Amino acid sequence: MDTEKDIKVMIVEDDDEIRELMHMIIGKSPGYDCVAAFRDCESALKPVTVELPEVVLMDIELPGMNGIEGIRKLKEKVPETDFIMLTIRDDDESVFESLKAGATGYLLKDTPPARLLEAIREVHEGGSPITPSVARRVTNSFHPQSVSPLSDRETEVLARLCEGEAYNTIAERFFISGHTVRAHIKNIYRKLQVNSRGEAVKTAIKDRLI
Repeated sequence: MDTEKDIKVMIVEDDDEIRELMHMIIGKSPGYDCVAAFRDCESALKPVTVELPEVVLMDIELPGMNGIEGIRKLKEKVPETDFIMLTIRDDDESVFESLKAGATGYLLKDTPPARLLEAIREVHEGGSPITPSVARRVTNSFHPQSVSPLSDRETEVLARLCEGEAYNTIAERFFISGHTVRAHIKNIYRKLQVNSRGEAVKTAIKDRLI
């Protein structure tokens, strides 16, 4: 008997049609439970400590408090919750500020429903889903600002993590084994003093390591 619990998801989105559509998609998908949906951050502040969602889908442009500030406020109340920014904005400032505020993932609103569900599970399992076009622009815009503790190969692997690539894809790209990829990632986590892929991506962006 499968006893795996549904992933508890909360939505903060001011467009009624989009919010209701996401609520329906998530709520009707096996393995997911849409516990609440709100049109602004202020309305979510108190219920978030009751519903205790594991993942929150957050828009940026909201009435009142914007989504970036909303993540900061909600993170104070539910620090273990993961946040995915789901927005139409793909400019560098929005991406960087969202990740600095505590977002673990960043997706555009044209993300297909199947990929959205996959991203929710990915972030729940320690990943950091980012829309590929945004990830490429982010990584291409970086230049190291200080001496990195990582080796050249570790830096290359970290860049691929920021692109959202799977371990087996990274192994194939560099003609190395999956075991070697995991060894590189273990070293990356140790050197950056992080414990997950999401934290490694955020550190790479914050410190411009790639």
